[in-house]
Amino acid sequence: MAESSADQEKEMASNAHEAFTAGKYDECMMHLESLQELNKEDYKILMNKAIAEFYKSGQTTTGTLKQTLMTLKSQVHTAVEDIDGLDDVENSILYYNQAIIHYHMRQYSEAIVIGEKLYQFLEPFEKFAQAVCFLLVDLYLLTFQPEKALHLLAVLEKLTVQGNNKNGKGENTGRDNASQKAEFTAMVEAAKSKMHQYKVRAYIQMKSLKACKREIKSVMNTAGNSAPSLFLKSNFEYLRGNYRKAIKLLNSSNIAEHPGPLKTGECVRCMFWNNLGCIHFAMGKHNLGIFYFKKALQENDHTCAQLGDGSNGQSKKFTGIPMCALLANKRHELLYNCGIQLLHLGRPLAAFECLMEAVQVYHANPRLWLRLAECCIAANKGSSEQENKGLPSKKGIVQSIVGQGYHRKIVLASQPTQNTIYSEGQSAAIPVASMEFAAICLRNALLLLPETTLPDAREQQPSLDSSGEGSDAASGKGQEGDKFLPAAPSSPLRKQEVENLRCSILACSAYVALALGDNLMALSHSEKLLHQPKLSGSLKFLGHLYAAEALISMDRISDAIAHLNPDNVTDVSLGVSPSEQDQGADKGDLEPVETSGKQTPLCYPSTVNSARAMMLFNLGSAYCLRSEYEKARKCLHQAASMVNTKEIPPEAILLGVYLELQNGNTQLALQIIKRNQLLPSLKSTSSPDLHKKPPPPPYQPSAPLQPIQVPSSFTQVQRK
Repeated sequence: MAESSADQEKEMASNAHEAFTAGKYDECMMHLESLQELNKEDYKILMNKAIAEFYKSGQTTTGTLKQTLMTLKSQVHTAVEDIDGLDDVENSILYYNQAIIHYHMRQYSEAIVIGEKLYQFLEPFEKFAQAVCFLLVDLYLLTFQPEKALHLLAVLEKLTVQGNNKNGKGENTGRDNASQKAEFTAMVEAAKSKMHQYKVRAYIQMKSLKACKREIKSVMNTAGNSAPSLFLKSNFEYLRGNYRKAIKLLNSSNIAEHPGPLKTGECVRCMFWNNLGCIHFAMGKHNLGIFYFKKALQENDHTCAQLGDGSNGQSKKFTGIPMCALLANKRHELLYNCGIQLLHLGRPLAAFECLMEAVQVYHANPRLWLRLAECCIAANKGSSEQENKGLPSKKGIVQSIVGQGYHRKIVLASQPTQNTIYSEGQSAAIPVASMEFAAICLRNALLLLPETTLPDAREQQPSLDSSGEGSDAASGKGQEGDKFLPAAPSSPLRKQEVENLRCSILACSAYVALALGDNLMALSHSEKLLHQPKLSGSLKFLGHLYAAEALISMDRISDAIAHLNPDNVTDVSLGVSPSEQDQGADKGDLEPVETSGKQTPLCYPSTVNSARAMMLFNLGSAYCLRSEYEKARKCLHQAASMVNTKEIPPEAILLGVYLELQNGNTQLALQIIKRNQLLPSLKSTSSPDLHKKPPPPPYQPSAPLQPIQVPSSFTQVQRK
């Protein structure tokens, strides 16, 4: 109230406040109407009327309230950026209300801008100051800024202790000291419990397990065995790799007693199933994981049906639903989790459907675009599926035998050719799991990655997740601790993770370009990949192979031979940080971050020896194209001596046949086919399996799925 207000106005305002606190909104409206007649110029009366109306409707008219507050703000003639002095503090309640609405509408960046401005001009020890601080802490955690959240919590703790020592001196309520002190003490206790929970969430995001363990004890002491404290402890055990204990803690939480999404805006059942799905993902039990994620989706859909949030129309979106329940719908985060889980399960088409729906909301996430491309690659990888199933290996070489006696002929199996049209007669931009669409996804992913420097944490986009995968360092200090690239709904990408992701995208891009017959682009991507400063040994190996294949297709054999030098392979390790592992988004503070030794069924060259042998097989093929048959034979024999007989690919045996035919040794060529082994001198222990094409690096469920797409050199040799 302004200082010139009459006693009558003060009394009316006091009555209106009491009626509002007691939940008598009609009576409150009457007092405010009378007050407005006495003081027509005070915008605060209009604001209080709007808020009373909002509460009267059961907090369901969020859109209308937002509009009213916007109108009032324009009347006050100040933008948030212009708050620069104590004169504007009296407008702080208006700004705070706007921040609350932005928060519930998931417009976190806007809410943070307002919250940070308000924070500068607040008097300590006030309830309002505490409310602003808690709102900011929540926003920082939702946008993966745990360092800022912890700093603010430290300030809050200091203020709470000081305020407690002064017996709540800052509260000018006019009540007697005893009741004031009791009220303040209760408020401090509630705030302490809240602060411990926020600290645990921040430490979980930073992976600071020692500090987290201390805070977990405080949470259990203050909040007891409530659902939030048990969920947090379960998340902590999950990060430590104690998956059984994490499941036990989740099962011990009494989720039936939770008030439900209409009152709290959180669907605990949905979080419960989702967290179980995340734990089973980390344990490598993908079928169980997808079962739990589906249960979480069903719970989420059930909650949305209860809230009447069936339509996606913007006009209906913010009406008829209590404001706190606007945050209850987690469908797109759950679909993201389902998609990643299905990709690990080897069901790329189902994963593609889930991720396509998720990418409509999280279109600025480069990692999600890469996952979509991997779905397309996995769905189109063709015959390598059959090859991995251990069919009789001769089928890779002999297609059939025709004629009898003198006229008996062997028909050699034709090899897959390049320039395959995967989606004939339709636009590549139509979202289907085709290689053309994979190329578009990978282009998007590359464009979303920053060129060199990462944006400052403040410039990041809103994220919907309350948990994350911060830096491995406990403190997260230093220049890089503050810089990350948002990748909602999973955690943001630190600088090194961005570089790792760039390498994976380039490797995938080269593979897709080769599959589409775009050799120039394949060469460009491969060369960019090989020029990356921090490149893992496995991707370097793929880069050389893809570049060589592109060069051979362009008839630049000499350049290809330089790439196929076995000395280029010195290491086939993955050499990527755990954060490159895919993370599921999760409201319940839980993301799959532990590898737990889970193995994706891949057959990537596990040793430098087998990788070099693969290089030599391809090098022999390249020499063959230049008619240097003796060099080709040497490469072939050297490679064959480096690997197990079973690991020799059918293409290499065909190359051996071709070389013998060139030499005029028809009988020896027939013997090679008959025995299905490269050299007559090699002892045949058993019928060797088909060559298993090297798979993608294990940290990507399907990044280049066939590190050697059958080299064109083999194909051309066979045709001669």
